[in-house]
Amino acid sequence: MHRALPAALGFACAAALTLTVTTQPAAAIPPNIPSAATASSRLATLPVTAESHGSTYDRDLFPHWITVSGTCNTREEVLKRDGTNVVTDSSCAAVSGSWFSPYDGATWTAASDVDIDHMVPLAEAWASGAWSWTTSRRQQFANDLGGPQLWAVTDNVNQSKSDQDPAEWQPRSAERCRYARAWTQVKWYWGLSVDSSEKAALTSMLSSC
Repeated sequence: MHRALPAALGFACAAALTLTVTTQPAAAIPPNIPSAATASSRLATLPVTAESHGSTYDRDLFPHWITVSGTCNTREEVLKRDGTNVVTDSSCAAVSGSWFSPYDGATWTAASDVDIDHMVPLAEAWASGAWSWTTSRRQQFANDLGGPQLWAVTDNVNQSKSDQDPAEWQPRSAERCRYARAWTQVKWYWGLSVDSSEKAALTSMLSSC
């Protein structure tokens, strides 16, 4: 005869069934970041033009945090991808885990302390050519999980970076090589331009790799 589980244990088991644990290597980072040599070659191919159409930018023109799979949106997928021992509930919200922020070297254990940064900010992309894209393409850009466009970082660091390019804002010195490689990759992959000061800053950062 099977004995009934104690009520408390039964509830605990039921709750556990709604949680999913995702284990990733410490300090996981987005995929497809090129070498410094490759990034330098790709930077040389980017058109150098002044930014334009800035006054017509609207964040809503880049639909983001769309549903990716099941109940998980883009933000939640990045938290799972780049966190360590991430536990999510039935709605895909991260309820525990840890996240290393490459920009400032901080580690966080609450998802609420983590923002998902667009490596190339949406306003920057708009002024660098995305103003001419379809809304569908802008949505793909804003939710790009296949390249180094989306990063889990400290929330106030992301807010400090805002819409600035590498001539205006850079992460801690230890991260600048990778930052420049990732930024260049996103601009190259999506066919965006750079302005002269942005290119100079990227060239200097890549030379330090």
